[in-house]
Amino acid sequence: MSTTLWFILIGCLMLARGLAATTLSRLPVTSAIVYLGVGLALGPAFLGIFAIDPYAQAPLLEVLAELAVLISLFSAGVKMPVPFALARWAPSLRLAWLSMSISVGLMTAFGTLVLGLPLGAAVLLGAILAPTDPVLATDVQVRHAGDKDQLRFALTCEAGMNDGSAFPFVMLGLGLLGLHELGEHSWHWALVDVLWATSSAVLFGIAGGALLARLGWALRGKDPKHEVLDDLVGLGLIAVVYGVSVWLHAWGFLAVFFAGVALRQTELVLAGAPKDRQGLLKAPQPSTAHAATPANSPPDADAPLTVSGESLIFKEHLERLSELTLVLLLGGAVTAQVWDWRAWSTALFLFLVARPLSVFLGLAGSAARGRVRGIVSWFGVRGIGSVYYLMYAVNHGLPQGLARELIDITLVVIMLSIAVHGISVKPLFDRFWRD
Repeated sequence: MSTTLWFILIGCLMLARGLAATTLSRLPVTSAIVYLGVGLALGPAFLGIFAIDPYAQAPLLEVLAELAVLISLFSAGVKMPVPFALARWAPSLRLAWLSMSISVGLMTAFGTLVLGLPLGAAVLLGAILAPTDPVLATDVQVRHAGDKDQLRFALTCEAGMNDGSAFPFVMLGLGLLGLHELGEHSWHWALVDVLWATSSAVLFGIAGGALLARLGWALRGKDPKHEVLDDLVGLGLIAVVYGVSVWLHAWGFLAVFFAGVALRQTELVLAGAPKDRQGLLKAPQPSTAHAATPANSPPDADAPLTVSGESLIFKEHLERLSELTLVLLLGGAVTAQVWDWRAWSTALFLFLVARPLSVFLGLAGSAARGRVRGIVSWFGVRGIGSVYYLMYAVNHGLPQGLARELIDITLVVIMLSIAVHGISVKPLFDRFWRD
């Protein structure tokens, strides 16, 4: 399909999404299902108007998925309730590291014993499919900055961190396939890819977010109202933190998420934000200049404008655009050949065994309520993050035959995740999480 037709197609979808926003919000399904349906209808599976080869277009898809994940991770970090408290974050930390590691192990066993994959390829498949997605999980994530809902916080925080914590397993899988240096007895992988890359990413992110907040506050004084410039500052923070982290061999996804968390916390501290009964920082009350706000605004929509608060709206718009584009492309990459027993069985094992079991084991003994554990064990949405890791592996020398096999399995898992989680999210939340 020509570039002109791509412009027309994307433009029509954007217009339809904008004009029918209210109607779509009332549907019992997520918007991603609509985009996927359009992609499947126009793609090679049905009308054949356009098609995309993920293996041939791996460099482009990697960049698109990378940008989408970065913007989504920063938005998620900004919306986290602050300040950081180990008791509040403990369930999410368990989900992001312990549960995800268990999920990778279970998927590795399934890949070797059932799918007959080499050990390295099975580890890689587990790492690709283990992390939950921050882009497609909008309906189960925190809705605004400072949202205190325990379930939404756990799911959002998990998605924000496990896109970085999955990277060591991606590198381990590539190393077992001879495409990455692991070192003798895997010492290089343990010291560099696990310890250094993870810890330094968290430190770089916190330092970058806190430094920007203090610098901006010092330069702006008492009037931080710079709506358009805040968009650029937010994007600049993402680019700098991610670039520096990758340059220093740290996991940039993890750094960007914690940069968003640190930015918001530092700005609220500098603004003198009070604490609520739960010990969370509340956005300051508006001044008279900002007193008039819509009745349906989120709780801190009338707060003094800051980089973290004002740039969030723009980032969410970019997030929606990236979701539309990439899900549409996924629909155009699907052919009839991908729907075989290997892909179906992988999806069923992931949704019904690996995800629930890893969540319950990871949260064993934690303070998370039973209802929280049950819903979290189901809503492990897979999406754009998995696309990025898959394309990253392809672009790092994955053999073509193995690459296409993993592409087929991953595409089916993502599409089934969009479908089953997108259909079940609103009914289950209405039924089991009314509060």
